[in-house]
Amino acid sequence: MKKLTRFAAGLGAAMLLGGVLAACSPLSALNAVSPSGQSSASDGIRYAPGERHLLDVYRPAAGAAAAPVIVFFYGGNWVSGARRDYAFVGRALAARGFVVVVPDYRLYPQVRYPDFLDDGAQAVAWTEREIGKYGGDPRNVFVMGHSAGAYNAAMLALDGRWLGKQGIRPDSLRGWIGLAGPYDFLPIENRTTRPVFDYPYTKADTQPANHVGAGVPPALLIAPKKDDTVNPVRNTGGLAARLRTAGVPVRELYYGGVNHVTLVASLSSPLHRLAPTLDAVEAFVRSDGGRVPAAGAAPGK
Repeated sequence: MKKLTRFAAGLGAAMLLGGVLAACSPLSALNAVSPSGQSSASDGIRYAPGERHLLDVYRPAAGAAAAPVIVFFYGGNWVSGARRDYAFVGRALAARGFVVVVPDYRLYPQVRYPDFLDDGAQAVAWTEREIGKYGGDPRNVFVMGHSAGAYNAAMLALDGRWLGKQGIRPDSLRGWIGLAGPYDFLPIENRTTRPVFDYPYTKADTQPANHVGAGVPPALLIAPKKDDTVNPVRNTGGLAARLRTAGVPVRELYYGGVNHVTLVASLSSPLHRLAPTLDAVEAFVRSDGGRVPAAGAAPGK
C-alpha cells in the first residue's frame, strides 16, 4: 500500500505542475497498467463533422444488452485533453457492467465557451441515437466528468439550452456525476482559463450553479477534502446546497487521501484503493440516480 500511495502522490504531483482549475495532463501511464480483459472497446467513432468530434465506446466483456450508459468528459482546463488518455476510466466502468462513451471535444484556442458544450451535447445526442448498437440502453444515460469535464457535464444537465439544440430534454438524463468540478468560479483567477470564458466580460450564466432549478437530473458530486485546484467548499458544497434547496436529489462525498488529479485516477484498477470513487459511481448509477435503494453505497472518507 505504501508503494501504491507513493506512486499516486508522484503521479498527482507531476500532473499538477501545469496549472489550475481543471488542469490535467495525459494519464496514459494508468492506461498501460489498467487491465482491459473485462471490457471491449470501439474507438474513433465519429459523432459529428470535425477533427475533434470522435469518441470511444467501452463495453462489458460479457456483452450484456441494455446496460446503463455513462458519457464521460475529461478535464484539462478546456485547453488540453484527449479521449485515449482516459481508457482507464472506460475500462473501469465497463468492468462494472456499464457502457461508457468517452468523446473528444474542441478546445481553446480553436473554440471558446460555449462551443465545447455544443460538442458535448452532440456526443450525448449520438449516444441516445446509436448506443443500442453497442449494448447500451438509450433511456438510461448518465453524464459524468472530471474537473473541466465535470463543468461540461453539469452544464448539459442543468442548462437546457445545449441539449435542447439537439432536440433533447435535460430531464431525459437519468443523472449526472461530477468529480472535483468547477461550478461557481467567478471572478476567474486562472489566467489560462480567462480567455476561454471571455474574461473580463464573463457572464453569470456561464456558471452551472446559476442554472439550478426544480426538475433537473439527480447528481452525485465527489471532491477531495483538500483540493488546491478547485475549491471543494465553494464548488461541490455550494452546488450541492443549491440543488437541495431546489428539491433536487444530490449525494455529496468528500474523500481524504486524494487530490484534484488522483481523485479521477482512483477509478483505475491500480489506484482503486485510494478512494471508493468507483464504488460510489456504480451505486449511484445502479440506484437510477438515487431513485431506488442501492445496497453497498460507498460512504464518505
